[in-house]
Amino acid sequence: MQPVERSDPDGVDFGWVMQTTFVVTILVGSPIVAVLSTTTTLTTWGARASFAIRVGAVIWFLTALVVYLYARHTNAGDGGVGRPETE
Repeated sequence: MQPVERSDPDGVDFGWVMQTTFVVTILVGSPIVAVLSTTTTLTTWGARASFAIRVGAVIWFLTALVVYLYARHTNAGDGGVGRPETE
């Protein structure tokens, strides 16, 4: 059986970055949006949805940036496999 070859041009597992961003944004972002919504008058469901989308988008972007930088710095998400040595 031949080994499966992998390509890792940037050293970052983008699937791991996307999954981690999703989970962290839900766990951390939801309470932040809820707390921030208490300081704003939101009279209609449309206003509430618009607020959640605007604030959530900023949180999502910042979370993605931090997770990407973390993955790039620590080689996180590589499945426990370090970079292969050049042969």
